[in-house]
Amino acid sequence: MRIEEVASSVKSQRVSTHTHIKGLGLADNGEPLPMAAGFVGQEEAREACGIVVDMIRQKKMAGRALLLTGAPGTGKTALALGIAQELGSKVPFCPMVGSEVYSSEVKKTEVLMENFRRAIGLRIKETKEVYEGEVTELTPVETENPGGGYGKVISHVIIGLRTAKGTKQLKLDPTIYDTLQKEKVSPGDVIYVEANSGAVKRVGRCDAYATEYDLEAEEYVALPKGDVHKKKEIVQDVTLHDLDAANARPQGGQDILSLMGQLMKPKKTEITDKLRAEINKIVNKYVDSGTAELVPGVLFIDEVHMLDVECFTYLNRALESSLAPIVVLATNRGLCQVRGTEVTSPHGIPIDLLDRLVIIRTSVYSLEEMVQILAIRAQVEGIQLDADALAALADIGEETSLRHSAGLLTPAALLAKTNGREEVTRGDLAEVATLFRDAKYSARLLTERSDLYIM
Repeated sequence: MRIEEVASSVKSQRVSTHTHIKGLGLADNGEPLPMAAGFVGQEEAREACGIVVDMIRQKKMAGRALLLTGAPGTGKTALALGIAQELGSKVPFCPMVGSEVYSSEVKKTEVLMENFRRAIGLRIKETKEVYEGEVTELTPVETENPGGGYGKVISHVIIGLRTAKGTKQLKLDPTIYDTLQKEKVSPGDVIYVEANSGAVKRVGRCDAYATEYDLEAEEYVALPKGDVHKKKEIVQDVTLHDLDAANARPQGGQDILSLMGQLMKPKKTEITDKLRAEINKIVNKYVDSGTAELVPGVLFIDEVHMLDVECFTYLNRALESSLAPIVVLATNRGLCQVRGTEVTSPHGIPIDLLDRLVIIRTSVYSLEEMVQILAIRAQVEGIQLDADALAALADIGEETSLRHSAGLLTPAALLAKTNGREEVTRGDLAEVATLFRDAKYSARLLTERSDLYIM
């Protein structure tokens, strides 16, 4: 299994509630700005998270854990995503929810271990012999089918590459033509072909073809310098789980049973400890030789009170491992039972694990902060609100919750559009508030009319 064959298994996730979060909103000296990067308020919590980000960058927080606590709707998940945005795309960020560990197919500790290894990156630096340049010619040469028949087959591919220093014409194997088609390579693209493996990578479109449009789908790159045939340092980022999955995946054969097995949807299977130990040996060998560098990422576990005592015991041990990411936990619970026991503990977390945690508390938003947050959400969703409607929406948020008032934005906008208006008014919000009720109203109704419901 070659490194370049390892496919990334990073979960693609779009959390629409927090699309406006672009970072922690801190000044250069680390102090929080009143309103920046989509954040409003929570200044103490943001400053503390900024210090955590600095510790992660300096690699001084591996194996430690952070706990975000606070009432529902006070920005705990937003803070975790802000940390991820500050760290950048090169640092792995793996979000999960406590209830994800309960599966009928995989052990709880196996799910935790998988997510732990998703949150540990490996940056591999290799010096490879490559042919790099702008494609000036791409001609597949056809010949008669040696097996007979009417169709023709591609015998080889002629490709011309140009750099700032010169040009070169290459004759490539027909299998590389398939890779060129998959990469959608065309004349004018900048590519490199590895001399040893024949792997093709499309870097982008040559900037000589750049137009004057403000927005384009293409990524333009400069014409490569130096010779076409050169040695190039190639950096690839993978996670330990990517390596686990690539080596655990059965390759299959050509017999009927193997083909049938590949067609059937495979069940989620566990990766053995023996395989992980072997991969750890190879990773340590790469790190010791200077070929690769470990990048501890962030594992974010939301609703951590949903974990049981077995998972907490495992977390205690995993945090002491030499290969451990930074673990960020979040919960909105106060004193409650540790799942799987009859012990009551703060936040539903055992005391021995709580001792290891650095705790950051989030506070309830004020009315002024709610107004600013709802204005940002309206802008992100492309909804027009007048000042009176915004004040009314903030009042609803103070009476019920910020999440409920933010949830009323889209229904109110649709109602305004139905009435032939683009701007949402106080009347639209009043009507929507009677159609969609909050949790407090529902609980009060259940108490007052308990005799009408089945107990």
